Amino acid sequence: MHYPWWYVPFLTSPMLIAIISVLHVLVAHYAVGGGLFLAVETQYAYRYNHREYLAYLKEHAWFFILITVVYGAITGVGIWWTIGVASPLATQTLIHIFVFGWAMEYVFFVLEIVSAFIFYYFWGRLDPKTHVRIGWIYAGSAWMSLVLITGITAFMLNSGQWPEERTFWAGFLNPQFVPQVFARTGGAFLLASLYVYLHATFKAKDPALRDLIAARSARPALLGALLIILGGIGWYLALPESAKAALIAASTLNILVVLIFAVTIAVFFMLYLGPYRNPGWLSPGFAILFFTFGLVAITTGEYIREAVRKPYIIYNVVLGNQVYAEKVPELRRTGYLEGGTWTKAWVAHHYPQVLNNDRIDPAQLLALPEEDQVKLGEVLFLYHCNDCHAGRRGFSAVAQLIRGWTPDMVRTVVEHPEKAHFFMPPWAGTPEEAELLTKYLLRIAHPRPAGMYFGEEK
Repeated sequence: MHYPWWYVPFLTSPMLIAIISVLHVLVAHYAVGGGLFLAVETQYAYRYNHREYLAYLKEHAWFFILITVVYGAITGVGIWWTIGVASPLATQTLIHIFVFGWAMEYVFFVLEIVSAFIFYYFWGRLDPKTHVRIGWIYAGSAWMSLVLITGITAFMLNSGQWPEERTFWAGFLNPQFVPQVFARTGGAFLLASLYVYLHATFKAKDPALRDLIAARSARPALLGALLIILGGIGWYLALPESAKAALIAASTLNILVVLIFAVTIAVFFMLYLGPYRNPGWLSPGFAILFFTFGLVAITTGEYIREAVRKPYIIYNVVLGNQVYAEKVPELRRTGYLEGGTWTKAWVAHHYPQVLNNDRIDPAQLLALPEEDQVKLGEVLFLYHCNDCHAGRRGFSAVAQLIRGWTPDMVRTVVEHPEKAHFFMPPWAGTPEEAELLTKYLLRIAHPRPAGMYFGEEK
């Protein structure tokens, strides 16, 4: 409510956040699991003086740094940029609550970057023991980054005791924390092995070396698949009631939940029967299939995690329309346009006649010409609804959703969205503002499809 709105046509800004975040997560998991792979396997190769394996690991370390540090850093910055302009209130809230956590995460992140570059660029110039220690420093700091970020993102799904206690640890040690750490650690193990398989099938020319990599990488992948399943079960059990209801009510999400468990189980058995028991099975085609399955499982899990937060961005704290849950009663009294710094400034500039004692008079809004009322309704839509819905066309376009609705139907849903669909945020404005939004929605609504019969006389 205290920030200007960033309008992204067709796609909507939250969907842009989701796309960039998923692209980052697919690499962030590899940054954790791949770091552990390099630490463990470099130690193994030094112990048995396996020079061919050490040469491959150095080549893989270059690939690892290129993907995780370069690509990962770009998409990581992209996440901060997009959430800052698309969900500023939620971002502000998470920064204020978890200042200590973000500070720790930045320390571990710097440690990751420094140790990764030392590990690769000083390869062959450090004694084996020091080199392995640097690898473990990277692996440990990367996993700690995962733990810290997971605690913060898990808070968004279930804030636990924080609304009552308002302390860092009450928020960080939320009911979703442990299940999501399990699931994300498992995802890091599994996805890292799939990256290794993909790289090794094209770069490791010696069949014996390729079989060794396949067999050794199967173990953390199998463990990862089990952790994903255990973490997923814990994730469901720790969901708040609103999230469980949203999950059960959405048939698409039910299908996706089944899909993620089915794909993970399928990958587990493919890993066991393939690289673990029969390493010679690993081929470029098999590795690409593995990798595709892993991407499907991780991206599906991320989509479900985001989708079930409705009607909140941060459970019990920030609603999906960038309003503090505790502010809704006040906004219903004073007005949504009045409650926002930028919305009030816009109204004061374009329609100074609706101000009374420097406050927006709701009654005066309906005295404006019809076109101006529709324009104000569009402003209300962008701030109150565009977090989840596009307008005329695009992601979850409201013009399509209300196709053929009567004015009374639209008005009822505007005034009581949470009663029409419990996963929608409640209306946070005055009845007069609800009328303005209703007029805008009726203006953009598509007519019902031609040729459809709804019981009226032909």
